Amino acid sequence: MKQTEVLLQPNPNARIEEFFYEKLDRKAPSRMNNPELLGQYMIDAGNEFGPGTAYGNALIKCGETQKQIGTADRELIQTSAINFLTPLRNFIEGDYKTITKERKLLQNKRLDLDAAKTRLKKAKVAEARAAIWAEEVTKSEQEVRITQSEFDRQAEITRLLLEGISSTHAHHLRCLNDFVEAQMTYYAQCYKYMLDLQKQLGSFPSTFLSNNNQSSSAPVQSVSTPSVLASASASLPSVSNSVVTSGISELKSSSGSRKARVLYDYDAANSSELSLLADEVITVYSIPGMDSDWLMGERGNQKGKVPITYLELLN
Repeated sequence: MKQTEVLLQPNPNARIEEFFYEKLDRKAPSRMNNPELLGQYMIDAGNEFGPGTAYGNALIKCGETQKQIGTADRELIQTSAINFLTPLRNFIEGDYKTITKERKLLQNKRLDLDAAKTRLKKAKVAEARAAIWAEEVTKSEQEVRITQSEFDRQAEITRLLLEGISSTHAHHLRCLNDFVEAQMTYYAQCYKYMLDLQKQLGSFPSTFLSNNNQSSSAPVQSVSTPSVLASASASLPSVSNSVVTSGISELKSSSGSRKARVLYDYDAANSSELSLLADEVITVYSIPGMDSDWLMGERGNQKGKVPITYLELLN
């Protein structure tokens, strides 16, 4: 029972607080659990970075999923407390204490009976040897009958209590099944939430690499592997060639400008660069001496360098 409480509420201070509120018959104050706290901090951080940026958007999505997990965690605790912990605690603090008390009382009655039988035996031996008063033997026999009667009565009470243990086992077996079912529901919900989050993050491949002025054609869940990072980086030239090579050389050799569609979100690393949002259309052109991987981009009154791998030149 104690370890189940620890599993459902790992914070010992919170457990002690809940215990005192329970003894005072008052409702414990509502508090955010750890997944909910993490989710809220992620959402706040995402809003600070900006929901329009790839990293900020990803943080908000992760935060929302963490809060969903926190809600599922809260439901697990509530369901487990009602269906498993409370019946177990009621038995341990109620029926089990009664059974233990009656069994201890039965043991004491057995000791009294044994003592009375021993005294009767000694009285009969003394009567045979010394011809003592018959009343003493009669008194010992009466004591044995009384203690035997008390022992039999207590044995019957204890037997009736212990006979109920089989039904108690069946009841707690059902409670245990309910607890396992609650855990199964919780883990299934968590898996579903994380699977949905993984699909959402995988919908914009350059989410994390764009913060390092790079792009990748690999899904987000693969970027943690160094070999995949290396292959993604190695594939950048071919991607840029397939997307913009046909018009880049012409654009760089002329003094004109072209319209270009932004493929991915891009966060400017400094004031000389221009931040981009996926699917927006900007004007791009080249200036003498500019790095071959970059173009100048304009959006209204804003302008700055933009990476060509993030662009698709329009006709």
